[in-house]
Amino acid sequence: MLTSPIQENLDLNQSINTPVNHVFVFLEIFSYEGGIQSYVKDIFQAYLQLAKPIHADIFILRDAPDCTNPFTSERCQFHYFKTSSPQLGRVKMAVALLNHLIQQRPQRVFCGHIKLAPLVGMLCQFLGIPYTVITYGKEVWEPLPKFMQSSLQKAAQVWTISRYTREVACIANHLNRDRVKILPCAVDSDRLTPGEKPANFIERYSLQKAKVLMTVARLWSGDIYKGVDITIQALPQIAQVFPEVKYLVIGRGDDQPRLAKLAQDLGVSDRVVFAGFVPTEELVEHYRLADAYIMPSQEGFGIVYLEAMACGVPVLSGDADGSAEPLQDGKLGWRVPHRDPNAVAAACIEILKGEDQRCNGEWLREMAIANFGIEAFHKRLQQELS
Repeated sequence: MLTSPIQENLDLNQSINTPVNHVFVFLEIFSYEGGIQSYVKDIFQAYLQLAKPIHADIFILRDAPDCTNPFTSERCQFHYFKTSSPQLGRVKMAVALLNHLIQQRPQRVFCGHIKLAPLVGMLCQFLGIPYTVITYGKEVWEPLPKFMQSSLQKAAQVWTISRYTREVACIANHLNRDRVKILPCAVDSDRLTPGEKPANFIERYSLQKAKVLMTVARLWSGDIYKGVDITIQALPQIAQVFPEVKYLVIGRGDDQPRLAKLAQDLGVSDRVVFAGFVPTEELVEHYRLADAYIMPSQEGFGIVYLEAMACGVPVLSGDADGSAEPLQDGKLGWRVPHRDPNAVAAACIEILKGEDQRCNGEWLREMAIANFGIEAFHKRLQQELS
C-alpha cells in the first residue's frame, strides 16, 4: 500500500517528537580529572544540544551530590552513590538502577566503563533492554575475564574512541566488529587557541630563549608508558643540535623521583622542569610555551595531541596506538616507536628545525578542528543516537 506524502510527514514528525528516555551509568565524572572524564563531559555537552525531545538519568558510583556539575537540567537528572564504603555504594546503585529500569523502561542504557558492564549487562539482559558499553583504550586491549567479555559480547553496541582500540579489543575479546562504533574525542577550539609565549610562565620556569619540549601526563609509576623517561633519555642527543632545549613536564605522581634521578644521571637535570599540577584554566597558556608537544606513548586516542595542535603546537606520539587518529596516521605529526630514545631524539630535532609542513601551527589547528572539533563530535553523536 502506498503512503501519501502527508502521512509520511506526519509519521516523521511523530518520530521526531516522540520523547526518548536513556540511562547512563558511570564510575566517576566530576570528582576526578582525566581523559575519560573530559570525553564524558563532551558527550553530555553534545547531548544537551540534541534537537529531539530526550531525557537521561545518569547514575554515578563515585561522585557525591556536592560535586560541581554544569550539566544538571530538565534533560539530564543525576543520581550519586558515593559512600564511605565502596561495596555499599555499589549495592545502593545496583538496587536504584534495577528499580529505575523496571519502572521507566528506557529505550537504551549506556554503560560508561567496562568495570560496570557485568552489572549493567545482567540487568539489561534480564529486562530485555538494549545496552551500549563505552570503552576508551587500554582497559580493553587485553583479554578480559570471561564475565566481562560476555557483557561486551552481548551488548547491542560497543562505543570506542579509535580504530586501533576497535581492532585490538575485537581480537582480544572476540567481539563482533560490526557492533563496535567509533566516537572519537573532541577538542574545544574556542578554549584552546594559539598565542604568544606568556612572559609570566617563561619567568616562572626559567625558559628564557629556550626551545621548549612539553608533556602533559600523570607521573604515576603505573603509567610509564607515557614516555616521559624516554624523552629525558633523548635530551642529550637533542641538546647537541639545540643547546637551548628544555623539557617542561606538567603533571604529578609517585614516579617523579625516578624521573628526576634519571635526568640527574644523564646530566640533563638543568634541562628538565617539573611543573607539577596545572589547573585546567592555565593549561592553554602552558601549551603556548611549547615549541613541540612530545609524548611517545601508548594511548587509546590521546586528547592532549588535539589540544596541542589546536594551540598551533607540533606533536610527536607513539606509532602503535590510538594516536593514529588525532595525528591522521602521521599526516599531522611525528609517530615513532614509543620506547626508542633515538627515534624520539631524531624526530624532536626535525620538529625544532621547523622546516616540515607539520610545524605550520595555523594549518595544524585548522586540520585538527575540521576533523575533531566540537561540531564534528556533535554530528557523530547524533548519528549514533539516531
